[in-house]
Amino acid sequence: MNFEELPLAGAFRIDINPHEDERGFFARTVCEDTLAAHGLVSRFSQSSVSYNRSRGTVRGMHYALAPYAETKLVRCTMGAIHDVIVDLRRDSPSYLRAIGVELSAGNRTALYIPAGFAHGFQTLQDETEVLYMIDRPYVAGAARGVRWDDPALDVAWPEPVTVISERDLAFPAWTGLDPVV
Repeated sequence: MNFEELPLAGAFRIDINPHEDERGFFARTVCEDTLAAHGLVSRFSQSSVSYNRSRGTVRGMHYALAPYAETKLVRCTMGAIHDVIVDLRRDSPSYLRAIGVELSAGNRTALYIPAGFAHGFQTLQDETEVLYMIDRPYVAGAARGVRWDDPALDVAWPEPVTVISERDLAFPAWTGLDPVV
């Protein structure tokens, strides 16, 4: 696995090292020891999948309050997404900075998202599926969100938004009042 530290403190792009032969290839996508050697959360207690029918769908921006803030490892297993994270940790040098990374079934890239980040994505193809590995069980009462188009976050979505849930549309602008971590 190849780790590229992103400009947001603690976030990483993780690419595979495929071992190829006449059959195709084999690659490790998660390794507890390798993640721990990079100082990252290395155990995940939950795995979830998000299936999205239409190109242009936006999900996000989601986060969880402390002490239930989640670390995630996200990979696109079918189709392609523009995956976006925003650092909501007030004491971080990258506070309120956003970054987008293309994840696709073709590039097999994963995004490591530390606790304290908001997360969302936009589908770049119809029939897109996203796999999440999460370090702790979901706690509904801690789930929060911030508007996908909040000017304070300066998120650049690559395509027009065609589908977004009523819940995500109702999220407030970021006020910085919630204790994220």
